[in-house]
Amino acid sequence: VQLQASGGGLVQPGGSLRLSCAASGSIYSINTMGWYRQAPGKQRELVAGIDSGGTTNYAQSVKGRFTISRDNAKNTVYLQMNSLKPEDTGVYYCQANIIMSMTTGKYSYWGQGTQVTVSS
Repeated sequence: VQLQASGGGLVQPGGSLRLSCAASGSIYSINTMGWYRQAPGKQRELVAGIDSGGTTNYAQSVKGRFTISRDNAKNTVYLQMNSLKPEDTGVYYCQANIIMSMTTGKYSYWGQGTQVTVSS
């Protein structure tokens, strides 16, 4: 199983970016999916999460600005980021809890990370 993240880049304050993360491989089902970020010198933190039913949760710092969504048919999770601020800068990682078959347990997988830089 692999998670491939894309969509990062350099954007000015107030701008928008959309991150995507596609899971591939032997997948029976995907439970929760989420986005984390890690700023220089700081610990990795949860930005947003979404379960298989579409229930979402967000870090307080991004509520009202970021929207997480998923396409279950494509095993893909998205993060729409609007009104970006310099403090949103960091490496963004996608994460998914994946079940590979009816007889296996749930395992956590991580994408490779994509850099988001918010700067004028």
